Amino acid sequence: MTAEQVNRLLTDGEFPEPSNRRDLIETHISWVIIGETFVYKIKKPMHYSFLDFSTLEKRKYYCEREVELNNRFAPDLYLDVLPLKENNGRFSMGGEKGDVTDYAVRMKKLDGGKQMDVLLRKNNVTPWDIKTLAKVIADFHRKAEIILEKDCLDVQQKFNALLEEKDFLRERSGAFTADLIRRSAERSDVFIDIHRGLLISRLKAGLFRDCHGELHSRNIFLLPAPVIFDCIEFNDEYRQIDVLNEVAFLCMDLDAFGRPDLSDQFISHYNGLLPTMKTAEEKQLFIYYKSYRANVRAKVNSLRARDAGSDLQQKLALAETDKYLQLMSGYLEKLH
Repeated sequence: MTAEQVNRLLTDGEFPEPSNRRDLIETHISWVIIGETFVYKIKKPMHYSFLDFSTLEKRKYYCEREVELNNRFAPDLYLDVLPLKENNGRFSMGGEKGDVTDYAVRMKKLDGGKQMDVLLRKNNVTPWDIKTLAKVIADFHRKAEIILEKDCLDVQQKFNALLEEKDFLRERSGAFTADLIRRSAERSDVFIDIHRGLLISRLKAGLFRDCHGELHSRNIFLLPAPVIFDCIEFNDEYRQIDVLNEVAFLCMDLDAFGRPDLSDQFISHYNGLLPTMKTAEEKQLFIYYKSYRANVRAKVNSLRARDAGSDLQQKLALAETDKYLQLMSGYLEKLH
């Protein structure tokens, strides 16, 4: 679907259930329609190096894949996949008449005020929340499929993907930002070269699992029992990772919220339940993984800046890009 068609669906479309209000949230890869009972997620028809939603068939496949994968830790949240149909110029969600124009994942609506990022902004995340969340994630990782065949050094290539944004950011943010990206990539290359043996040994030890892939506070509800959702479905390589890489994302996110205390509490509880960071070298790897996760957020926000519909939206996205670049650089400074 196009943005114009999604807006027509929102304002004049038919849905399976009545609702007095529906809100639209747009991410860089999807449109999310939030009603009173259900949430519908529509994938944008786009193609990046790491993602391909370019055809109707692929969007249907990845909708089905999203439900399947998220049912591992949120079985009551993800319901089904519905066709979007157009009949005489009017769109319907899961209707019986008309031609299929797209597909949507249907989910139950949960209390948005209980999303972890919202609670963090209000300073309402407690040490008990962190301890409970650490147990849920450790339990999930313990049961997750072990990945024994993988290019465990691919994090280096993924880190260096940020170089694709260097010229764009030089034009928008200046030469200093472009130089920071270049120097960070060089430092990452050196770190991986020195510690490649550690990554290979962790793969052989079964510490790479089929994880969530995008474990940060916006993808967690604290109800108060934690509910984790919205894992990566569009690229297995981004989900089948070192468990330490997975939890580094959440810890980096907590650092970005100015809560390094909660970040430290989480990794301490998690590592006590599922020991995956036992040596000084593995502690360095954890810091590297946090720098990589900040790197990823910087790239995502740079892509948002590229696609921004207004100068204000671009300015905000560039500010977020800079925040994560500085965080990435700060982590890299701690490596030796």
